[in-house]
Amino acid sequence: MLISEIYKKHESLDQKEVEFIARVRSHRQGKAVSFLVLNDGTNFKDVQVVYKSDIKDFEEVAKARISSIISVKGKLVLTPGKQQPFEVVATEIKILDQAIEEYPLQKKEHSPEFLREIAHLRARTKKFSAIFKIRSEAAFAIHKFFHDLGFVYVNSPLITSNDAEGAGESFVVTTRTDDKYEDDFFGRKAALTVSGQLNAESFAQAFQQVYTFGPTFRAENSNTSKHAAEFWMIEPEIAFADLNENIDIIGKLVKFVIEHVIKNCHDELEYCNENLEDGLINKLQAVLDSEYKVMTYSEVIEVLKDAISKGHVFEENNIEFGLDLGTEHERYICEVVNNAPTFVTNYPKDIKAFYMKKNEDGKTVAAVDMLVPGIGELVGGSQREASYDKLITRCNEMGINPDELA
Repeated sequence: MLISEIYKKHESLDQKEVEFIARVRSHRQGKAVSFLVLNDGTNFKDVQVVYKSDIKDFEEVAKARISSIISVKGKLVLTPGKQQPFEVVATEIKILDQAIEEYPLQKKEHSPEFLREIAHLRARTKKFSAIFKIRSEAAFAIHKFFHDLGFVYVNSPLITSNDAEGAGESFVVTTRTDDKYEDDFFGRKAALTVSGQLNAESFAQAFQQVYTFGPTFRAENSNTSKHAAEFWMIEPEIAFADLNENIDIIGKLVKFVIEHVIKNCHDELEYCNENLEDGLINKLQAVLDSEYKVMTYSEVIEVLKDAISKGHVFEENNIEFGLDLGTEHERYICEVVNNAPTFVTNYPKDIKAFYMKKNEDGKTVAAVDMLVPGIGELVGGSQREASYDKLITRCNEMGINPDELA
């Protein structure tokens, strides 16, 4: 039986025999009674197993080390009022695989730096177990959200000659030691994808509503918590949609994912709340309960200027139209000004990608960023330019070769 099944049925299993296989998290021995804390990976919570010296092969069982794999047979006993809702009084324990004495994950806190050195083991820790379970449920919620709205899931190529945004910050894929890409495997320069967006746009013309959700790669030389060489990106593309529909989809998706994770990862979120980020659950619930605010970029600039005139100091205090808003500015808007998730629209065209639809003022584009408290920008999107001639003109203005986007 899996530990997840035992937890689901534990109230009906009182005084009944259960049997399961799990890994040792901790082992505490006493004179009369000893305790094993076990987990099989199917539930965030552990199971405490109690055994006495009269158990068969006691001397061998007493040697079980942390991370050893054991099988347990015993009687489940409810323990109301205690931290764990039940424990198992063992009648039989077998060591299936004894861990080595030098096993590195002992019962203590381990730094992220140390865990990077043993990446193959880190998923066994509470921290990474919680993070990867939350990630799994969030990914499922993303797929469910779009599936239920009738979107088609598109897998865009990971190796491509398409730079998508024309920034050139890509990882080249080559079999050569020189730059003679015409003699390379693909007969031209290829790279790991920075975005599946342009591929998805062509599919949107066939299916109207599509999305990609997969790994993307950026060779951006920026060592901050917001920049990663490899990350997973969600990219919906909707034909015949304007910026308002874009905002509506973003808002509903974020709330749907948060609600799903809160419902299905309660124990994992509690752990993160207590050990990684105090107040995390309240932050998530606040986003779920909030009404989104909408401001234009120009309005944001005026608000920031007003804040400075009243004595507020930003690291970047030179606030003018054309500024690429920093995290400090974004958080000020959604945490201090609005105290709510905020959509900022109509950014200057000179700080946004070539494919965004130019507004009638000629200075801004129909772009939007969703800002949330504690983070700043969480989601970015835009209405696409539908005119081929305007797209070519914009590419030429930005020095982008349209042929390289094909």
